[in-house]
Amino acid sequence: MTSKPVIYHIPVCPFSQRLEILLKLKGFEGAVEFRVVDITKPRDPELLRKTRGTTALPVLELPDGRILKESLVILDFFDETLGDGPLRRADPYERAVERLLIAREGAFTAAGYMFVMNQGEAARDAHRDKLLGLYAGIDDFLCEHNPDGTYLFDEFGLAEAVFTPMFMRFWFLDYYEEFDLPAEAKFERVRRWRDACLAHPAAQQVSMEEIVKVYYDYAFGAGNGALLDGRKRSSFVFEPHWSKRPWPPRGKFAGHASDAELGLV
Repeated sequence: MTSKPVIYHIPVCPFSQRLEILLKLKGFEGAVEFRVVDITKPRDPELLRKTRGTTALPVLELPDGRILKESLVILDFFDETLGDGPLRRADPYERAVERLLIAREGAFTAAGYMFVMNQGEAARDAHRDKLLGLYAGIDDFLCEHNPDGTYLFDEFGLAEAVFTPMFMRFWFLDYYEEFDLPAEAKFERVRRWRDACLAHPAAQQVSMEEIVKVYYDYAFGAGNGALLDGRKRSSFVFEPHWSKRPWPPRGKFAGHASDAELGLV
């Protein structure tokens, strides 16, 4: 039993950050306890018992012991139960439009992660084109519903809380794949949205430096604390702290750096 809701999470996880953003927007940062899980080690058996054997994070434990999983489900739960009113749009049509945009996040996130984890140099253009196509689709959606605005509607809302952590994680594409949105008209609206989301005061839980350093192993196909051949420590370890490590080498197709070169020992 806990005195207030507990979120089991990875500090750098985008799915946890969207919860932090919502709590910040609603002024309830202190209403939830965040407990860090070290994904470079086997899961605590007690946590596995609570999650019925699943390892995906974040996980919400309510004060009475009930468990909720899946970040979008937890996001909706907090939106409905904290504060005087929900962050989601009140108008039924606008709420539907909001959900339609959020429904695009899964494919968008998958494309970005597959791009950074790709180990075939010849496949880079295909991954880039896939992601750019998804960006162009979001641009068209924003132009349809709010062509002259900055956000989907008049302010940073639920859709922004969902997408912003992914925009931040895609800093690993900027660094390891030299990716950027082309200076073309079909990306102008989504670029404006993305840049405003990245700059919003409620979404400053992580930095580009942290993302680039912690997600280094993802650039070589090793996610969720997995170890690369010849390495003894994951880039997801808590110590040494990421701020005390050097910036990793950018070139990902010339071989990965050692633990020592990454400042992990």
